[in-house]
Formats: sequence, structure tokens, C-alpha cells
Amino acid sequence: MINFVLKTKPMTSDIVYLSNLRTRCTHIQSNNQIETDAPIDNNGSGNRFSPTDLVATALASCMITVMGIKANQMGISFKDVSASVVKKMAANPRRISSVSVVLTIGDIWNDREREIMENTAKSCPVSKSLSPDLEQHLSFCYK
Repeated sequence: MINFVLKTKPMTSDIVYLSNLRTRCTHIQSNNQIETDAPIDNNGSGNRFSPTDLVATALASCMITVMGIKANQMGISFKDVSASVVKKMAANPRRISSVSVVLTIGDIWNDREREIMENTAKSCPVSKSLSPDLEQHLSFCYK
């Protein structure tokens, strides 16, 4: 089944094990690369994003991306937006137990725009793809 999928659909990425619990991930379309390390608490060096760090980071990045798309569609200012992410791990089985995202917005939005943008962030594809067992905490900080 995997071979069939790879032959009929363009690949998204290619991952190679380098050594010492490090991988190199290549985005096929752009050839951009990132490397991951296992975290210190799981036998790694922690010198790069861990795979679970990338999952948590992808959540915030997706939220900002879909908000940017919605802002463009609606003509809403979207120039001063950032996120801070905190990931917590659990054991038995080892997994991400919670991700907290604080979105900081410096753009001036009225109440209706805030509601639309907040709902857009909450319904991003990464959020909807994660297990319901993973706690997602999202807050908005308006400067």
C-alpha cells in the first residue's frame, strides 16, 4: 500500500537517519531541509527541534497560516502576529500530553474580526488532525 501511495502521489518529504538520533528532513517541493534530534530526556542531544517539538510548533504555525489566509480574504490587517508554544510530555506511553499556544496580536481588530480570527485559529487543520487526548490550550494576547 505504501509503494502505491508514493507512486501515485507526489511525496511531501524525505527523511534520512544521520546518526546519534538525528534525522534530516527534506521538503520535496522546495528542497528546504531541517534536522531533528531526540530530546535530552529521551537519550538525545536536544540540539535541534525534536519530532514532538515540530508537532507542537506545527500547531501554532498552522494557526497563524490559516489566520493569514482569512485576513487576506477579508482585507484584515495581519502584520504583527506571533506565537509562543509550550509542549508537555507524558509517559506510558510516551506522548505529547498538552500543547499551549499564546498568540500575540499587535494588529487592531474590531470585536467581529477578533471572533472570526480566533475561530479560524481554533479550527486549523493541524488542530483538527491531532488526537482528542492531546490537550490544546490556546490564548490570545492583544497588544
